[in-house]
Amino acid sequence: MPAFSPDTSRSHLVLIPSYNPGPKVYETVRAARSQWTPVWVVVDGSTDSSAAGLQAMAAQDDGLRVMVLPHNVGKGAAVLHGINIAAARGFTHVLTMDSDGQHPAPLIPEFMKTSAAQPAAMVLGVPVFAADAPRLRVNGRKVSNGWADLETLWAGIGDSLFGFRVYPIAPLRRVMQGQRWMRRFDFDPEAVVRMCWAGVKPVNLPATVQYFRPEEGGVSHFNYLRDNLLLSWMHSRLFLGFVWRLPLLLWRRIRGS
Repeated sequence: MPAFSPDTSRSHLVLIPSYNPGPKVYETVRAARSQWTPVWVVVDGSTDSSAAGLQAMAAQDDGLRVMVLPHNVGKGAAVLHGINIAAARGFTHVLTMDSDGQHPAPLIPEFMKTSAAQPAAMVLGVPVFAADAPRLRVNGRKVSNGWADLETLWAGIGDSLFGFRVYPIAPLRRVMQGQRWMRRFDFDPEAVVRMCWAGVKPVNLPATVQYFRPEEGGVSHFNYLRDNLLLSWMHSRLFLGFVWRLPLLLWRRIRGS
């Protein structure tokens, strides 16, 4: 088991990719820092002045690091930037969470503890939605989840889209560096499918979700048409990859591994 401490971990860090999140990002980062050290933020070319605000926070907090990318490259590319630096500094695992306040910072220690106990696995958050969650978003993810189940022969992915999760860094880097996809909104679902293909087992934990209305400071960059087209293209590619991997996946299923 890797060295593990919620006070100052040398193996596990929290990584928050951030693009024009609005003021909620400061609450998100403070909440994450109250639960874990270290916390890193990758500002993905934001134009909303949040980079300066986060850098000011980091100047007063040794447990917070802020990296600013000069232009927007996408969520997956921002995560890859962060994990490359993390790997060079000896970190083995990363918990990713969104910057908009929807993900449950109080659950960070539980997810990290689960990861430390099963370091070869990825720990996936399974969203628990409140009654006021947008029904289009809640029901729409069932399609992506169904495709992810098929593409992995029902390997046990609780939710393919929820970005609150812990990855082992080494296999995630290999998966991402081995192809040019997973760089934008498609990162979360493609990562879990390809990690399953690579033999990384999922462990699922429930995690509450909080959606904020615009008047509450909520910011969403989800575009229904654009992002669903991106997901459709992604699952088309993944299905083709699944077809030629099918013998290996069947062999693993028979062996129970």
